[in-house]
Amino acid sequence: MKSKVERIIDANINRAVEGLRVMEEVARFVVEAKKMTEQLKKMRSRVRKLAKQFAGIKQRKALTDVGNKLYTKSEKKRKTIKDVVVANAKRVQEALRVLEEFSKLIKPSLGKSFKTIRFKVYDLEQKIYQALTAI
Repeated sequence: MKSKVERIIDANINRAVEGLRVMEEVARFVVEAKKMTEQLKKMRSRVRKLAKQFAGIKQRKALTDVGNKLYTKSEKKRKTIKDVVVANAKRVQEALRVLEEFSKLIKPSLGKSFKTIRFKVYDLEQKIYQALTAI
């Protein structure tokens, strides 16, 4: 069962980092907000640093993963950059929640760290969205 939990953690670390990178790119190149860009970059770095505490977790089985071909209608289309930000912010928030819960099974002390980052993402999502509205 431990390898299954590690696989969940591994996939969600990757998901969180990817979503943060997308948000960072919008903050940097669209909103051109240095502070938000720095905050997102630091969060991405923090998630990677926390990931290192799960020594050696590389459990992903990308090619045989039962979810690798699933692609919902909402994933197929984005109408605006706001849609991109919201979709990726939600992806990050959900991944961080999963990390918060499943890390408690292996490294309980990390749960609070993932929760803290998640709440910062809630705030940055709103700030980026508001900045995009002003453009």
